[in-house]
Amino acid sequence: MARNWYDSIVPADAAAPRDIDVTVAHPARVYDYWLGGKDNFAVDRQAAEEVLKAKPGIRLNVRANRGFLARTVRYLAGEAGISQFLDIGTGIPTANNTHEVAQAVRPDARVVYVDNDPIVLTHARALLTSTQGTTSFIEADLRDTGLILSAAAKTLDFSKPVAIMMIAVLHLIPDQDDPWRIVSEFVQAVPPGSYLAISHPASDVDSRDAERAAQSYNQHVAAPMRRRSREEFGRFFDGLEMIEPGIVQMHQWRPAETDLTAPSSGHAAVARKP
Repeated sequence: MARNWYDSIVPADAAAPRDIDVTVAHPARVYDYWLGGKDNFAVDRQAAEEVLKAKPGIRLNVRANRGFLARTVRYLAGEAGISQFLDIGTGIPTANNTHEVAQAVRPDARVVYVDNDPIVLTHARALLTSTQGTTSFIEADLRDTGLILSAAAKTLDFSKPVAIMMIAVLHLIPDQDDPWRIVSEFVQAVPPGSYLAISHPASDVDSRDAERAAQSYNQHVAAPMRRRSREEFGRFFDGLEMIEPGIVQMHQWRPAETDLTAPSSGHAAVARKP
């Protein structure tokens, strides 16, 4: 049975672990605050509130992003028949994590999480002992493609299809680090029949508020963000076969009746490697 990971929290008055810098806001902890989680510190909450002033609807965006993640994993594990997932940029666990959704459909599903935040690593240790199938965690930056692929091969069989999940993480990679090359390296490492799923803040949806929010975010959070256009987003899928409905806003990707209908200023898509 899926656990609610809000049960594992950092109390407001708790001291931070020694390897966590609480003098600067961290993307994963800011995101956790927007989702209503408690795995964050005062500096994260302050930064999150400043961004909310610029874009009050951002909480709807992060909820839409989580909804996209759950629907995508459900589709991949079910209709697409995928049993292996490489989730890069995991973030702090909440409800409907990749392994929970995938293993609810396929109990034997294998999931590898990748993140570089110590708080995420702390929660990952709990994840490793509380799943039906196989779950592992790699502490690494997504730019370390060789390290990630080598470590993931201990859990995943790269001779069989893998779903690569990059949910709300590529905006933290600046253009000078060539995120398109990074994504391509992961796609090249998996066989035909594999899938790529990405969500990404948009620069050309709700542009004025999005730009104000990005400026506020970059002023207050340690890792600056880079919103991208639909065209820039589409480049991540070069050479792949788009799954219907193609590139859409996050809430528009195969929504259920109970999902959010409010616009979300983020692109999302899933594609298959031919």
